[in-house]
Amino acid sequence: MLRFILHALAVLILTLLTQLGGIVYLIALAAAHAFGLRRFSAKLTLLVLCYAAAIVATQFAAPAFGRVPLSCMAGAEDRLMVRSPIYCALNRNYVTPEVRDLAEALAAHMDAQFPGTTTVALDANFPFVNGFPLLPHLSHADGKKLDFAYYYKDANDTFLNGATRSPIGYLAFEEPGPGDELPCAGRHDWLTTRWNFDALQPLFPAYRIEEQRTAAAVAWLTTEGVARFGLQKIFIEPHLKNALGITDAYVRFQGCRAARHDDHIHIQIE
Repeated sequence: MLRFILHALAVLILTLLTQLGGIVYLIALAAAHAFGLRRFSAKLTLLVLCYAAAIVATQFAAPAFGRVPLSCMAGAEDRLMVRSPIYCALNRNYVTPEVRDLAEALAAHMDAQFPGTTTVALDANFPFVNGFPLLPHLSHADGKKLDFAYYYKDANDTFLNGATRSPIGYLAFEEPGPGDELPCAGRHDWLTTRWNFDALQPLFPAYRIEEQRTAAAVAWLTTEGVARFGLQKIFIEPHLKNALGITDAYVRFQGCRAARHDDHIHIQIE
């Protein structure tokens, strides 16, 4: 009974993390039984090989479901990159072709306006099934959502191309200053993903948002992104929106139950 519970937990956790991992786990389990594998190392190797094969196969299968992968193998000349290979390893890099085209067009625009600038993508969506949650996000479930990292500079105001404050692009927040707009002040929601991760903040480098590039990217999204790609909304924390001088109605606050958006920009299309 205990073994069954452990296998069920493994399937659940791998499914929530990768969408495909639970199915791959069951396949690898059945294959290990068929081949008579008993050593843990042999079973683990088989699981890793099966999962790697599934990742490759998914890239060819996903377009039939209306989604395409953003590449985690960006070269030196590519101006759009996914922050870390972990996003591809977890199948979190899938979008509709329209969102891919928007991301590539934004990256091309930023490179044209600021030569050599790389635009960094973060979480996208899983490859299959609308409505399947991409935890901890509340809305990345249909291929039409994508997060971008902010553009950063160091303490000497030198632009840091392709850099983010945290290794995964998330959780390193831009803290509001005195007098900044705080829409969630005084709230104590128990059901929320708006976590501050205060203990992590001192661990991140003291980079700051590069205002010129970030404002230019948002300006392109609210004009060309809307007109050409049907962009519907952008989520940015109010204190950053005000600091960057953004007044466009497409840029909104995501609400107090969703994660903070002063570590990334969320975009979605219709």
